[in-house]
Amino acid sequence: MATGRAELHDFTDPRMTRWLADDPTTAAELRACGAHSLITVPIRAHGTTLGAVAFLRHGASRESFAADDVTVAEDLVARAAICLENARRFARERSTALLLQSTLLPRVPIMHPGAETAARYLPADRATEAGGDWFDVIPLPGTRVGLVVGDVVGHGIGASVTTGRLRTAVRTLADIDLQPDELLTRLDDMVTHPTEETGDEAGAVGYNAIPGDIGASCLYGVYDPVSDTCTPARAGHPPPVLVRPDGTTQVVDVPAGPPLGLGSLPFEAAELTIPEGSLLALFTDGLIETHGHDIDERIDELRDALARPASSLEELCDTVLESLHSERRTDDIALLVARTRVLGKEHVAEWDVPADAAAVAETRKLVDKRLTAWGLEEAAFTLELVVSELVTNAIRYGTEPIHLRLIKERSLICEVSDSSSTAPHLRRARVSDEGGRGLFLVAELTQRWGTRYTSAGKTIWAEQALGRSPRTAPSF
Repeated sequence: MATGRAELHDFTDPRMTRWLADDPTTAAELRACGAHSLITVPIRAHGTTLGAVAFLRHGASRESFAADDVTVAEDLVARAAICLENARRFARERSTALLLQSTLLPRVPIMHPGAETAARYLPADRATEAGGDWFDVIPLPGTRVGLVVGDVVGHGIGASVTTGRLRTAVRTLADIDLQPDELLTRLDDMVTHPTEETGDEAGAVGYNAIPGDIGASCLYGVYDPVSDTCTPARAGHPPPVLVRPDGTTQVVDVPAGPPLGLGSLPFEAAELTIPEGSLLALFTDGLIETHGHDIDERIDELRDALARPASSLEELCDTVLESLHSERRTDDIALLVARTRVLGKEHVAEWDVPADAAAVAETRKLVDKRLTAWGLEEAAFTLELVVSELVTNAIRYGTEPIHLRLIKERSLICEVSDSSSTAPHLRRARVSDEGGRGLFLVAELTQRWGTRYTSAGKTIWAEQALGRSPRTAPSF
């Protein structure tokens, strides 16, 4: 170990005598087996000493090791050292990839007013590098929730890095409230047409594809607890499974889209009504695709496992994994289950608004009456201003029908919809301007606001915290 060289010793050598005197236990074992000759060889690979090997000759034969034996031992250990170093590096890379993968996944369970969720991530067995399966639960405006699972091509650290990039991209696109099919289209564009990076001028903004991006799959769905509808779309990914409260199951018919990065076909979204208390399961193909098993049979097994009674979603996840467990997993598994909730009528108020400026005052009265019924009189002043601004803008610049909706949950949400695709833009009005301050006031007096486009037009929404004053006082 000290010299990095192989050594040949006879047990009658003074050095061996001193060594054995310092270790009586080893000396007794060696005497018991009749050892008389020793070769020690350091295990070295790529300049690193991993350990040492000791070869003993013992028994009736008193022939000692020779120089030729040392050469053979060195060659044997050198070959073994390369294998050990490769295994060590593989284990280190696998543990690094698993650590990176685990830090990229959200902590579960995630509490959300629209759905109770639980999830599991299982890496492939120890003989396989960690893959790039991932999941996410994304809170969206209007108490909606985005559910997403994805599968990256390949294994190892590269796959984990790609997982992080795709998850960040999906969260960024979800933050601007895109429809699921539009989100996958934008994500596919990012992967298909990455930004260029050269030298020190690497783009600080943009998405730069790496090999694992191409062919990655993704399933993204948005659940709305107000309308109890779910809108999923998929890119080369298995469809979700729905379990209704009565225990019946079905594979949701979501139009199949191509994997990310191919840029060949458009993506389509499905829309389905989900009864309250239903279970929606999203998963990666590692759960159902195993060697020697028919995939249809595996899906049937999954449906049966999901329909079994369970005291919690966490227990249900464990049941599913135990039921579909494979002795040798060659691919990662990601499983996300969500128990849907529906916001009752007592949490929602909505009205159709005529395209008449005189309707704004009447709308404010209706809002005040509803806030009084909810016991939220302290929020009336701010909400009146928000409703006045958003409804007035819809009347002036939008087209009929105009619809106002209030949602009371953890916060107070105001949504104004119309059939126009033109959205307002926040700007800072100059001192001499007659208008242009309404939306600025909305932004200052609420926690956040934004625009959501739909097939029927757009929705402008603003979210107001309950029981707290606005984040800042407006100043001019």
